[in-house]
Amino acid sequence: MNNPLQQSSPAPHTKAGSARVSLGIAVRTSLVFIVLCGVLYPLVTTGAAQLLMPKQAGGSLVTDSGGKVVGSELIGQNFTEPQYFHGRVSSIEYNGAGSGSNNYAPSNPDLIERTKASIEAWKENNPDVPASKVPIDLVTNSGSGLDPHISPQAADIQIPRISKLTGIAEAELDQLVKEHTEGRDLGVFGESRVNVLKLNLALAELLD
Repeated sequence: MNNPLQQSSPAPHTKAGSARVSLGIAVRTSLVFIVLCGVLYPLVTTGAAQLLMPKQAGGSLVTDSGGKVVGSELIGQNFTEPQYFHGRVSSIEYNGAGSGSNNYAPSNPDLIERTKASIEAWKENNPDVPASKVPIDLVTNSGSGLDPHISPQAADIQIPRISKLTGIAEAELDQLVKEHTEGRDLGVFGESRVNVLKLNLALAELLD
């Protein structure tokens, strides 16, 4: 006689039905999250950014006096002309398609060689300023290789060279650097800095 309390195993068709139900729930849940996270959320955040911060959302683009886009506030450029301010060393040549730098240790021969080359280039372009006075940010790479800023000291030390080549008084160039020096974010975060692209655009206007 069968025990009435003993439960029988689920029929095979019942197991198959449960699997179909679970699969349906998984598919519907996935579709919901795809729509929410992959479509609606990007649309809402992009729309809000364009509405509240259109300049930043558009790439923080910089234009010259004629309204032509010449770069971004967020990505440095490789200025080599001696009559302009120079930015930081970039191991990726400021290629905005990617970011990064060689993670060399201070004792790495390649880093030592590259630093020596930067110092020699400084001596050639700035014979009146000893290499011992060069701010460290002019001979070192930033972590991203895209840093558009230098320290105010790194801008100031280039003034004698630029004044000699352009004929602009050092006092005028000093004031130009001060006008383009950005303070710490919210007064406490980061350090004072100068955007090299914007500074050089102001310098170009003086040269016109």
